[in-house]
Amino acid sequence: MKFDQYDITPEIKNNLQRLHFKKPTDIQFKAIPSILNGEDVLAVAQTGTGKTAAFAIPVIDLIHRFKTSRRSTGIQCIVMVPTRELALQIGGVFNKLAKHTKVKTFAVYGGVEQDAQIQKLQDGIDVLIATPGRMFDLIHQKYLKLDNIKILILDEADRMLDLGFIDDLKFIKKLLKTQHQTLFFSATINREIKKLAFSQVNSNAIRIQISPKDPVSKNVSHFVMFVEMDDKRHFLERFIKENPDRKIIVFVRTRVRAERVAKAMERVGIATSTLHGDKEQEKRTDVMDAFRESKHGVLVATDVSARGIDVPDVKYVINYDLPDVAENYVHRVGRTGRGFNKGIAISFCSTGEKPLLKEIESLVTKKIETINISKKNYSFTVSHGDGLDSLQKLIDENEILPRKKVKKKIKKPKKTKKTKRSK
Repeated sequence: MKFDQYDITPEIKNNLQRLHFKKPTDIQFKAIPSILNGEDVLAVAQTGTGKTAAFAIPVIDLIHRFKTSRRSTGIQCIVMVPTRELALQIGGVFNKLAKHTKVKTFAVYGGVEQDAQIQKLQDGIDVLIATPGRMFDLIHQKYLKLDNIKILILDEADRMLDLGFIDDLKFIKKLLKTQHQTLFFSATINREIKKLAFSQVNSNAIRIQISPKDPVSKNVSHFVMFVEMDDKRHFLERFIKENPDRKIIVFVRTRVRAERVAKAMERVGIATSTLHGDKEQEKRTDVMDAFRESKHGVLVATDVSARGIDVPDVKYVINYDLPDVAENYVHRVGRTGRGFNKGIAISFCSTGEKPLLKEIESLVTKKIETINISKKNYSFTVSHGDGLDSLQKLIDENEILPRKKVKKKIKKPKKTKKTKRSK
């Protein structure tokens, strides 16, 4: 089924065609009809599979059909997200899909002056994308009213609820005076978070799970290389120099590490930009805009950005440090292979990080393929900055290997039988 066969307004179809959206992804195919029917939805799908469009398309269509003019009578939909970058990214998707419709969208978040945001709210909007902190500030200051909300969406619901947002969510739902639709979207979700989510939707809510056993998109080939901590900079240098015309995102554990890695690359003649929580929001926006618009480049980022970077032509993700939280691995590698594109993710794993690798493999329920480096190649890379065989060649060889190999499942420890104690 193609988008032009859907019963949605022609303006949205034209926008989809202009954005080269021809047919829906799995999550879009399953979610859009249910949302258009007014049903509550709890959807879990891999990062990069088009979750934002899965709720943006039907929401814009519903509001557009309801309105008789472009004049807004109050906010109809709130989309709640955990980070500023995600608010900006989702706001951008809504704006593109709502072009030439009667629907006005706007994103609010902290880290910037609120006067311009207040003015925009007073001018009238239909869809608000918001981070919790700024949204609650605006509610308490009585600049934000929820009287007309018909749709409440939590994107990256696992992160929101894991942050203890459940009480705030209940508070928000109490403020909603009209009957409303609740939508939860996430890439990863555990049993406890799922229970919390189910408590906030009606009993007939539609439950959608796309590839629940493997949370990593099938468009992403991901590998691990065993590299000691002090040697990682040499392998990163080598990889970037072998791929000068590609967009690459390098994930590190802390903001301090981000700046150190950037300086290490600068010393060997590689220009990078950094993205982390210490940067002011305006600077973070500038960094993302520059990275998005360039044909190639290297972005060094912390997990604060792992859920908010939507750049379709990122070819490689490098996990310079393995994440402390296994779920963040899924969000990191999901920055490549977005939509129908293919991507590659490589993790540099030191000896001390092997327990983190085990947690990640447990989450994705299989062993991550290893790129083997000979001792000669390893030592040559560390001492000379390049190697006997290119890293790209090693990656290509792993990609070409027959996929008929049986995937090793992570074995669960056997339960030991309890023996009777002797008297």
